[in-house]
Amino acid sequence: MVFSSVVFLCLFLPAVLLLDRVIKPVKGKNLLLTAASLLFYAYGEPVFVFVLIFTVLAHYLGGLYVLRRDRYPRILLAVLLTADILLLFCFKYAGFAVSSFNDLCGLALPVPQIRLPVGISFFTFQIMSYAIDTYRDRQLIHKSFADLLLYISFFPQLIAGPIVRYAEIAPQLRQRSVTGDDRAAGMRRFICGLAKKVLIANTMAAVADTAFALEQPDCLAAWVAFFTYALQIYYDFSGYSDMAIGIGRMLGFRLPENFNYPYAALSVTDFWRRWHISLTAWFRAYVYIPMGGNRKGRGRTYVNIFIVFLLTGIWHGASYTYILWGLYFAALMIAERSGILPIEKIRFLPLRRFYTIFVVCAGFVLFRAKSVSQALSMLRACVSFGTIGNGGAILSKLTPFFLFIFIAAVVGCFPVAQKLRQRWNHRGFSYALAATLLVVCVIFLTTDSYNPFIYFNF
Repeated sequence: MVFSSVVFLCLFLPAVLLLDRVIKPVKGKNLLLTAASLLFYAYGEPVFVFVLIFTVLAHYLGGLYVLRRDRYPRILLAVLLTADILLLFCFKYAGFAVSSFNDLCGLALPVPQIRLPVGISFFTFQIMSYAIDTYRDRQLIHKSFADLLLYISFFPQLIAGPIVRYAEIAPQLRQRSVTGDDRAAGMRRFICGLAKKVLIANTMAAVADTAFALEQPDCLAAWVAFFTYALQIYYDFSGYSDMAIGIGRMLGFRLPENFNYPYAALSVTDFWRRWHISLTAWFRAYVYIPMGGNRKGRGRTYVNIFIVFLLTGIWHGASYTYILWGLYFAALMIAERSGILPIEKIRFLPLRRFYTIFVVCAGFVLFRAKSVSQALSMLRACVSFGTIGNGGAILSKLTPFFLFIFIAAVVGCFPVAQKLRQRWNHRGFSYALAATLLVVCVIFLTTDSYNPFIYFNF
């Protein structure tokens, strides 16, 4: 089940919000949300929901053991984290590892075909957060299995984040309140995210998919793919994050922000402060800083950056394109930090933004491509100015509606609406706009079955 579905919008979400308002005690609300979250996950993953429950149970029992016996906490932490990584490896990377081994050694070992549980990368990182945070502060160890299960399975952020560190959410599991303003603000945030997904991301996706499906794209198709996919992934992912944050607020939870106008960044370093903020914060807290961060000299800092972005690429999926995507950004980050790319010395800000957008979009071509050769073919086509080939398939997609959405999407990448809202904040207008967007989105969803979601398989 995804947020941009009629079942979720018309049945699941209204029922959960209604029951949450009727039930008053926090424990009762937590039980409701735990049951609803498991139902939400089981709707699409009836078997893998037991993997989720078993993972939480193992960490719950491990925490209780440390709390009661106070023995071998470091060994237990190592065992739990190793089990988490092995679980992620078996489901997500086993087939890739065997296939790569066959290519390297010239063998023909059978490649395991294991179906990937939805959202496994996200909930694995969250349960690892619980293990590490409770090792550092045992007062955080949860004595309620249902509440811990809610932290991991909480349906607004279960499938695609934001990744919530346990230390951030633990107080809200024990005590929270919801006001009328919270519900109204949460609903408006949810509808904004839904509009991003349904009206913008899906429109960009239809054109980007056509462009990337071409075996030999010409210059026009390559540039269309270059920009439409960058807009698709931003509005798809940030829209989902907006919906998650909005639902969380309607239920009394304050989930962390995950995007802050990343395409307005002035460097790649600045971009990663704004893009998928919760993942960046996770790697910073649990990988970068424990390895020494920037406290052990320049060389060690560059090594740490390299490792973090290599792991970021691997986290996204079992493919050489994801690994190279991570290494690509590692190289840019190191080049900026070392001064090889003296981007921060450029005072003409539009030039810095142009550089950032260009190199980020080029990276997303690698992220989207089915293979490294396809990515290189697409990037070569971008610089083959004047060549005309199969661009006709793309021209037919560039309708007036698409161009209108494209322009709106480009404008929306910058904090224009935020500034307008600060200057002119009229509650009645915001409600009317939200209601209109909701109706339009539902119409689009009921009349068009094309509703992809990029991070659904991560």
